[in-house]
Amino acid sequence: SKSTATKQKVMGNRQKVSTFRWMLGMSMATVFSSTYIFTPPYLLISIILLIFQYPTRNGSILFAAPAILSMLLTSPVQSTKWIGYLAPMLDYFDYEEFHEITNAQIIEHNRKKGAKKCIIALQPHGVISFCGMCAMVNAPEELRHTKTAAASAVMKVPILKNVMGIFGLTDASASNLRKQFRNEGIKGSVCIYIGGIAELFLSSRKVEKLYLSKRKGFIKLALREGVDIIPVYLFGNTSVLTVLKSGPLAQLSRKLQASVTYFWGAYYLPIPRSEKLVYARGPMMGLPHIPNPTNEDINKWHAKYCEEVNRLFETYKEKVPMYKNKTLQIE
Repeated sequence: SKSTATKQKVMGNRQKVSTFRWMLGMSMATVFSSTYIFTPPYLLISIILLIFQYPTRNGSILFAAPAILSMLLTSPVQSTKWIGYLAPMLDYFDYEEFHEITNAQIIEHNRKKGAKKCIIALQPHGVISFCGMCAMVNAPEELRHTKTAAASAVMKVPILKNVMGIFGLTDASASNLRKQFRNEGIKGSVCIYIGGIAELFLSSRKVEKLYLSKRKGFIKLALREGVDIIPVYLFGNTSVLTVLKSGPLAQLSRKLQASVTYFWGAYYLPIPRSEKLVYARGPMMGLPHIPNPTNEDINKWHAKYCEEVNRLFETYKEKVPMYKNKTLQIE
């Protein structure tokens, strides 16, 4: 059953934020966006310098040292405690949350023996999910143990995997997610960006589009594994950055299922725009456990999910100034 929506106002009046804290939040956010922009060319240059040992053998190794060190760290290192120090980003984005199932209720549910695990279904993806990152920063430490499903490419690209890995990434393959659901407590639940990289290229400051009509695999997985779904709408994710939607880098992004194309924010630089972000979380949908779901079962619950996402959008868009006149399109 739906609980009364509870509002968590992280920043009530932006004028109270000091210039230093605002600038610090901007700098922190820019580190993440710059990592996506500069990692691919840095890795390419490092490979070329190592091959030709330019300007010297030791010089090329020194230049490539961060990439080499990152490659030696085989998996991303999650830091549930240290991401709390990214709190200035909440002020920079004037971040706010609305819950129809509270953090306390989710924690209590996951502490129960035999409780259903959950897929926290997040949309839209945007270029980089700063709203999702802010949610992790703002969450109680226990909830920060929830892993986020990411494309294999993100898990393997040196430097990128380490920078983004602090938020707790896990491979988005169905086989790995099934293993994830076997973990106890909150560690058995997982955040999934339903639209994935395909939704990245639908990002627009004028029209809100979700890549959802053909995304039914998460419903099938949830029904088969006896996992519930908590829908979340991330307002502002498509506004803080603008993506280049054509060209070879865009094609490479689609193939790798990771953002390696050019994008920009404030002043046409990789500085995310200082615009309001709102995280709106609905209640658990109450999916049944159907070991062998039919197409009819999948379509039924997919339609219910689409309805819930649309409801969240219409209910909370008034909280974000630039969304008041926006409509939602599901593609």
